[in-house]
Amino acid sequence: MTKKRRRPIHLHVMVSEEELALLRARMAEAGVRNMGAYVRKMALNGYVLHVDLGPVRELVSLQRRCSNNLNQVAIQANTYGGVYPQDIAALQKDYADLWEPLSDLLEKLTQVVEL
Repeated sequence: MTKKRRRPIHLHVMVSEEELALLRARMAEAGVRNMGAYVRKMALNGYVLHVDLGPVRELVSLQRRCSNNLNQVAIQANTYGGVYPQDIAALQKDYADLWEPLSDLLEKLTQVVEL
């Protein structure tokens, strides 16, 4: 039984040692480990976009904390019928902390899209 490949055509390219070293350096720079995927992407699109998701992870963490705090305040309000002003202030601070990095990230993404 033969395995049906998604890309059945083999393409062979000869490079020098210097070119191979440069390819590997650029792959590492782009965060790509698969040479076939890198060469295919460069041949078809002319560029590889490496996205650092660190800021997104931070935003997700901030969003979780903000949501958790909001749930705690909602439980407090529904159970005891009141909310402390410091709870509202903490929610407002968390919300502000969330929007600053979010607006920075959106600005950076806009710059990337405009390239």
